[in-house]
Amino acid sequence: MESMFDISGKVAVVTGAGGVLGGSIAASLMKAGAKVVALDIRQENLDKRVDELKQIHNDVIGIAGNVLDLDNLKDLARQIKEKWNTVDILVNCAGGNVPGATLREDQTVFDMKIEDWQKVTDLNTNGTVYPCLAFGELMAEQGSGSIINISSMATYSAITRVPGYSVSKTGINIFTQWLATEMALKFGEKVRVNAIAPGFFIGDQNRAVLINPDGSYTERSKKVLARTPMKRFGDISELNGAVQFLCSDAATFITGVILPVDGGFTAFSGV
Repeated sequence: MESMFDISGKVAVVTGAGGVLGGSIAASLMKAGAKVVALDIRQENLDKRVDELKQIHNDVIGIAGNVLDLDNLKDLARQIKEKWNTVDILVNCAGGNVPGATLREDQTVFDMKIEDWQKVTDLNTNGTVYPCLAFGELMAEQGSGSIINISSMATYSAITRVPGYSVSKTGINIFTQWLATEMALKFGEKVRVNAIAPGFFIGDQNRAVLINPDGSYTERSKKVLARTPMKRFGDISELNGAVQFLCSDAATFITGVILPVDGGFTAFSGV
């Protein structure tokens, strides 16, 4: 009997695949039998990632592309359609914070450089919207597909020092709900759009604000853990099951949701 969670043979596009999050999700999808198109703007990171993914199986291709170039993305979508006849899954992992967009503890919002605000909001907002338009149009034409966007804990309540990131990720939430509604109403129930909201994971982008040079937790880390009932940071691999679930037939009546994967952070008042 075929499992309702089975995604074998499906074609998945993962943006930001050269990064830690994108690489983990791409590998997980391949281990589940999916074919993967790894998309990243950084050729060196992409080449290394594709070499790693080919250790799982050979149905992977790496494409250097810019998620902020809609025309380029549409061309890539057509190329993938010609090669594998379909695009079944899109996971928008490209995004995150950018250098300069996190305020120092001694700064206020009035010290923020507007160019850093523009960079982080463009990367997270348009860097998700444009792939949704390019690959979502293929899904609309074929009448099926699953899009997974990446939200954040910064969308549930204010997290200090990251204004641009917080605003842009909150925009992704409403865009996910809006696009889910648009797809279901105009292109059928089999085109679904959801998001996951990762809790706190220690990675390259946030390591400096969570871990001291001596390896101990910063005060910011201690505040995070105090609000996390599980009392630990997540492991990046703990996002993979949620992605596969939302892409599979186990989630055929789920669209427009923002699923927290957070160790209870959003549920806990702190009291």
